[in-house]
Amino acid sequence: MAAATHPTVLWVRRPELAAAINRDSENPDYLPGRKLPYGLQATADLDEAVAGCEALVMAVPSHGFRQVFALLSSRLPVDVPVLSLVKGIEQGTNRRMTEVMIEEAPLHDPARLGVLTGPNLAGEVMDGSPTASVVAMADPAAATKLQGVFMSTRFRVYTNEDVVGCETAGALKNVMAIAAGMAKGLGFGHNTLAALITRALAEITRLGTALGGRPSTFAGLAGMGDLIATCQSDASRNNRVGMQLASGRKLGEIEAEMRMVAEGVKTVGPVLALAAAAGVEMPIAEQVDMVLNHGRHPREAVLTLMTREARAES
Repeated sequence: MAAATHPTVLWVRRPELAAAINRDSENPDYLPGRKLPYGLQATADLDEAVAGCEALVMAVPSHGFRQVFALLSSRLPVDVPVLSLVKGIEQGTNRRMTEVMIEEAPLHDPARLGVLTGPNLAGEVMDGSPTASVVAMADPAAATKLQGVFMSTRFRVYTNEDVVGCETAGALKNVMAIAAGMAKGLGFGHNTLAALITRALAEITRLGTALGGRPSTFAGLAGMGDLIATCQSDASRNNRVGMQLASGRKLGEIEAEMRMVAEGVKTVGPVLALAAAAGVEMPIAEQVDMVLNHGRHPREAVLTLMTREARAES
């Protein structure tokens, strides 16, 4: 998105992949058959990637985010805006990625650390399907400038100062997408999926507001929008994990076949730890954890949810 109007450098871990991208304008490992924009430069040299940058976008998965950001944070001026694309929570610390950045770069202006999030499945974005997204950053001037960097006739960008809400919503919805995949894999229909998405949104909102997010954020693109896209689409990695689990496959073999990380798998533990600390009930997330980490079959998880004590909707 940025390369259409601004000089953009993409850092990759492997020199041979950088060479392939620069030669063929394509990432054969992750988005084969889709052309990357002319002018995008790839490099495996982290110093080269960030030298002189006016904005940095972090797309490193949550389990490697801290290590990579720690390597480059000293190379950044303290006022360079940094956006995270990562929809996960760090295992062990239960930190959001903006919190990780604050810890690893304590001199950096925290108001210029934010997220870009929304219903943005990568393949559809590259195919030019119209969609919308949110830049969440406490510094409104920096957010507006980044809005202009990514905005196009096919990619509408809004700004939002609620970094906590937008970032939390993006992480939590991946756990719910695994549950949606389980429901689809079990052969359940639209009624089931609609009920699941609705109750998942209630869980996300409860925890997100307890952590400091604004309730309205969870009804917007970062919350409901991203949740609907991820729960409905077979292109979602988390959704596919749930579907495969429902077919009887084991998590280890599913993950072994995946080129990219399904963040919901790693996020469910930290989510439940945050919920316990905040005194928030998250029954759907609990059942996803039981399936992923404790051997429960998805059909038993659905039965557990359906036989919970009757109560008022909230």
